Amino acid sequence: MASSSSTYRSSISSDVGNPNVAAVDERKRKRMLSNRESARRSRMRKQKHIDDLTAQINQLSSDNRQILTSLTVTSQLYMKIQAENSILTAQMAELSSRLESLNEIVDVVATTNGAGFGGGVDMIDGCGFDDRTVGISSDGYYDDMNMMGGVNHWGGSVYSNQPIMANDINMY
Repeated sequence: MASSSSTYRSSISSDVGNPNVAAVDERKRKRMLSNRESARRSRMRKQKHIDDLTAQINQLSSDNRQILTSLTVTSQLYMKIQAENSILTAQMAELSSRLESLNEIVDVVATTNGAGFGGGVDMIDGCGFDDRTVGISSDGYYDDMNMMGGVNHWGGSVYSNQPIMANDINMY
């Protein structure tokens, strides 16, 4: 490059009066300025592209953190619901088993009594069999002193309208 510029200077000094050489030199100078401007614009475009990519990285990182947080919360909620579903499924199985057993008892009582309920079995609480509990007081607690206290003030068993809990058996 140094030789071309020295050639350029020597040609300028020797051909100062030649209009063709001056026009060529002017075109070279304009081309050089145009190339510099083009390189400057290219560097600016490149820098803008880098800035845009950096901003996009920051935005995507923020979105990624937000999605991970949402995924964590959703996973925890899923685990909680799955645990509740398992409990409810076990309770349903236990209650179905109890219902089946109770239906079998009702069938046995019905067949031993003949055509229906009666023949020595009292009708208490509409159940068709004697469900009074011996040894339970009217407030629902075990009573050693009053062995026939299992009947409440309305004439039925204290437990006749109590819900059946699936985990009652598991407690003992």
